[in-house]
Amino acid sequence: MAFSSTSRARGLSAAAVFAVTALTLAGCSAVGTDNETSSGGEAITIGTTDKITSLDPAGSYDNGSFAVQNQVFPFLMNTPYGSPDVEPDIATAAAFTSPTEYTVTLKPGLKWANGNELTSSDVKFTFDRQLAIADDNGPSSLLYNLDSVAAPDDTTVVFTLKQADDQIFPQILSSPAGPIVDEDTFSATKLTPDQDIVDANAFAGQYVITSYDFNNLVGYKANPDYEGLLGAAKTDVVNVKYYADASNLKLEVQQGDIDVAFRSLSATDIEDLRGNDKVKVVDGPGGELRYIVFNFDTQPFGAKTAEADPAKALAVRQAVADLVDRDEIAEQVYKGTYTPVYSYVPAGLTGATESLKGLYGDGEGAPDVDKAAATLKAAGVTGPVKLNLQYSNDHYGPSSGDEYALVKDQLEASGLFTVNLQTTEWVQYSKDRTTDVYPVYQLGWFPDYSDADNYLTPFFLEGGFLKNHYSDTVVDALILKQAVTADPAERTKLIEEIQDKVAAQLSTVPLLQGAQVAVTGPDVTGTSDTLDASFKFRYAALAKG
Repeated sequence: MAFSSTSRARGLSAAAVFAVTALTLAGCSAVGTDNETSSGGEAITIGTTDKITSLDPAGSYDNGSFAVQNQVFPFLMNTPYGSPDVEPDIATAAAFTSPTEYTVTLKPGLKWANGNELTSSDVKFTFDRQLAIADDNGPSSLLYNLDSVAAPDDTTVVFTLKQADDQIFPQILSSPAGPIVDEDTFSATKLTPDQDIVDANAFAGQYVITSYDFNNLVGYKANPDYEGLLGAAKTDVVNVKYYADASNLKLEVQQGDIDVAFRSLSATDIEDLRGNDKVKVVDGPGGELRYIVFNFDTQPFGAKTAEADPAKALAVRQAVADLVDRDEIAEQVYKGTYTPVYSYVPAGLTGATESLKGLYGDGEGAPDVDKAAATLKAAGVTGPVKLNLQYSNDHYGPSSGDEYALVKDQLEASGLFTVNLQTTEWVQYSKDRTTDVYPVYQLGWFPDYSDADNYLTPFFLEGGFLKNHYSDTVVDALILKQAVTADPAERTKLIEEIQDKVAAQLSTVPLLQGAQVAVTGPDVTGTSDTLDASFKFRYAALAKG
């Protein structure tokens, strides 16, 4: 999910310095040769533990849902295989026609798979409904600079922006906020159920969905009428199986029952599979973050607790940052497939800092119990702090349990915290976290585009995705300013300043930086494109036979 312009170039060289990820592809296919595709390759079966929240682009902002949306919905802008740069997808041209107007010209004669015409009216409808619905689990926060959308004729779309010289907007059109939907199928004011979307065949991407069993099995078939940037799919039939347990996913990899395993096997499983000559573990770039979120209303001493005290609440967050041992988590749990991260923008992207390292722990990245104790004492916090810490047991891979058990041990070993560790499956978790159910909880971030903005705006601009009640007008102003600053050096300074300010407030505590994981069999080709600089896993990049 990557984008760029002159001032936000995020080429492969930048992405390549991200921590290594693994792509695992299984050996023999479970699908017989009678399923040979029209493009000359056999059907492919993919396995994943990444759950779908919603097929409706307005109702989800997670990797599992976007992995489906990315196959079946068209985009105005997209990223070609192996490139980090956005280009017109179902459009012939896209450019700023004034400092606050971005004009897109659609290809003529576009149609949805159900036969409906795909015009600029659908595009206007798509973005209008994103802003109108503004679902707590949706990506509408990415459209913070969008003022209005006009469709003066069937092939012209004009986006009017609130601030001029937006450096990010073309990338946002390729993000989870960007899938175009059929206005004759989707509701303008509420989320549309998954089955209604499937039944209406409301697709115009490289694939259509032919069968849909929520978080069990999704069947895809190549869309012969797709006219976008990515070209014809290499594989005609793709089946995606969803696993509740990564151990079962690994077992089916070993048995040859699936061709590709993509998110998420444990680090131990990946290490083991590297020694299996019947599979290939493919390493590629990525920009995933793993971090702890504090709800500013409900965390200890939060604004809506009985003992509300901003200074004590900050001290609790600071003490946690003093105590977490990132190196221990990276090595003990993830076997080096993740690396410690000390700021909000991953190393390798322009503007990345290590703002947290000097402020917390021993100043060199290691924990410091004495410093944490002094911080709590200075704020008047007495006795061990009770921390209710939540994590998802299925969304961020099977190692999350070990990761958060170790975080609990690190905090409790100091004598400064008692941690009540709890877990919930992702479909419920994604709803609970936006309704103040969890005072302190796990999240991970899979970038929409490889620019520092995507690690700042959704997190820290008021009204963003986290919904953790963090708000700072100075940070808001800096985020809005960097997005419209064309000079690269000036923009970099603003990005660094944002990280410094947020590091002092600790809306979140970043822990680890890593990448995505997948596994493929020796007869599956196209793996070099599977984990590309856009962070999108495209089924059409794979083929068999």
